Amino acid sequence: MRLVYMGTPQFAVPPLRALAEAGHEIVGVVTRIDKPAGRGRNVAAPPVKDVALQLGLPLYQPKRVREPMFIDALRNLNPDVIVVAAYGQILPKEVLAMPKYGCINIHASLLPAYRGAAPINWAIIRGDKETGITIMQMDEGMDTGAVLMQESHPIGPRDTSGALTETLSALGARLITKSLPLIETGMLKSMVQDESKATLAPLLKKEDGLIDWALPAADIHNRVRGFSPWPGAYTFLDGGMIKILETEVLPGEGKPALMHQGADNTLEVGTGRGLLRILRIQPAGKKPMPAADFLRGHRGIERKKFEEISAK
Repeated sequence: MRLVYMGTPQFAVPPLRALAEAGHEIVGVVTRIDKPAGRGRNVAAPPVKDVALQLGLPLYQPKRVREPMFIDALRNLNPDVIVVAAYGQILPKEVLAMPKYGCINIHASLLPAYRGAAPINWAIIRGDKETGITIMQMDEGMDTGAVLMQESHPIGPRDTSGALTETLSALGARLITKSLPLIETGMLKSMVQDESKATLAPLLKKEDGLIDWALPAADIHNRVRGFSPWPGAYTFLDGGMIKILETEVLPGEGKPALMHQGADNTLEVGTGRGLLRILRIQPAGKKPMPAADFLRGHRGIERKKFEEISAK
């Protein structure tokens, strides 16, 4: 098919490569503008841009997808279909109606569950055991269009959002290449979403990662996994930020945020229900380390409490 591809982060890279390898005529790749990233705030290109340039594909980086000049340029490309994967902007009606087969989205949840910008994160945060990929026909709503194809995937007890994103990206690549020929021949039937089962997955904010130690240990454990790698789960000790990188849930009880040095030099923390064992941790300005190494550098930590807000 003659297609335009719209995507921005690493999640969108494997589907782009798969579509190119499948022999589709990719007449344009649309991605977000380059932005400052990392500690140095150096301007960095979106991952999709790098791959598009490697593949020698025409590249477009409009500041806003609603710009009349961009919409005209897109119309001149005359695509049969527009494939979208985590592009990062809502498409206007003019773009949705432009291609013969419409705009097809690769969404990382089993819709109607987790509509929105961060479906993988929220599925983990809420303790789900299963997620998946949905290939959907886009409409003017946020992930409200008809479902064309779905495939589920289990969420492992130690999966992080980073690891699961990589897995679902590969699944999305496989499903989009499988679905496009069926869309073209009219063999793929659409299914309207059940609005009564819809849930939301809002965009994450940095402050979402602040740990509330009054929550049950299982909920904190899920948040540590769901916020990895960004925004990261964090707390404070003596006014300094501490990132909590890896945890496990233990039986037992303890006062919320109260630390205890367990057997075998382990770090255990009380929560609203149950104990949380910290396996890996990262103090401010230092590299990630096993909790045992952290304890060796923090003698006398027994019975101290993590703080939920920094000292001011």
